[in-house]
Amino acid sequence: MKYFPFFLILLLAGSCAEPAGEADAQLLEPAFDLDSLTEVAARQYAKTLETLPDTNRIPRNAHPDGTWNLVKKGNWVSGFYPGVLWHLYALTGDEKWKEAGEAELLKLDSVQFFDYDHDIGFRIFNSFGSALRFTKDSSYVPVIVDAAKTLKTRYRPVTGVIRSWDWHDQWQYPVIIDNMMNLELLFWAARQTGDAEMETIAISHAEHTMDNHFRDDYSTYHVLDYDTLSGSVREKVTFQGYADSSMWARGQAWAIYGFTLTARETGRADFLKQAQSAADIFLKRLPEDGVPYWDFDAPGIPDEPKDASAAAIAASALLELSQLVEAADDQYRYHNAAIALLNALATPEYLAALPQQGLLLHSTGHKPGNSEIDEHIIYADYYFLEALLRLKELQPPTE
Repeated sequence: MKYFPFFLILLLAGSCAEPAGEADAQLLEPAFDLDSLTEVAARQYAKTLETLPDTNRIPRNAHPDGTWNLVKKGNWVSGFYPGVLWHLYALTGDEKWKEAGEAELLKLDSVQFFDYDHDIGFRIFNSFGSALRFTKDSSYVPVIVDAAKTLKTRYRPVTGVIRSWDWHDQWQYPVIIDNMMNLELLFWAARQTGDAEMETIAISHAEHTMDNHFRDDYSTYHVLDYDTLSGSVREKVTFQGYADSSMWARGQAWAIYGFTLTARETGRADFLKQAQSAADIFLKRLPEDGVPYWDFDAPGIPDEPKDASAAAIAASALLELSQLVEAADDQYRYHNAAIALLNALATPEYLAALPQQGLLLHSTGHKPGNSEIDEHIIYADYYFLEALLRLKELQPPTE
């Protein structure tokens, strides 16, 4: 299989055996106009505002005919649609997105107390957290703090990690790589409340994940099962990937993002190195068009479905990672890789057009479960818009 020019970007930016000097680095420019792409996103979601039924349910994935699959507030993705609206507000300044975002938050009443899985961070920090970030309205703070208190209850000292799921009988104490994404809620709440235990829990979870969840090449396992008595790892398996030994694309993107945010919050070099290592194997193995297949080791490549959501998550994470690394070559390398991912997504192949709704096409939710295959999925749009916002706000490496 051919590798995309991402690998050339890595070489130009100095990831080869003989690193290029700072003067040799080349800054990759977006192949899209940010304002025009924002207009496309606004057009697509304006249609959703017009056609969304008057219901307490929340968009999850859009079908080719333009209809949405709507879910209850307890669904793990319920925070992403409100987050999309808040991102559109931040990108456009248009008050209609703020009003729509506020209306969607009402649908999440009491979700901060839902204690049956780790996804409370996705539900609350991406919705209420985004509202707080873009409005500075302190009335959102108690909801987010309550969510962090709920997440805290899922931690057990014997394992040192936060339990992900309660519903699967085959595991004693399952922990998935996705769980790294919810640590941001704990870090934020620790600063907000002065509850240092929240930060201690987040760091412990990250340390155990760093020690146990990665293979020698820094690809990740999806699910680890811990023994509830000894705290040791019982098995390392997959649930949404192709095989226990394969690199599930979205899981690897979660790892890049999760360790990047943990490095940002702690300032620790080991977490930063873990984020870089997870990113490097992801970028090295990307296919020719730059958008990963749902699993890097899926047996039917190139006839396997893609996962645009993994590309969007990684792009957003890489933009932030480029701001955290010290070496100029690394700054260029991760910034350029993020731009290349966004360039690949910002094309007619991956951008929806009316009557389709949503923004990014060709994501895969749960291939082994035959669910959401080659569809638009809401979290792909959330991280794509987050990446555009970061691109607008962050300072690129200086040439």
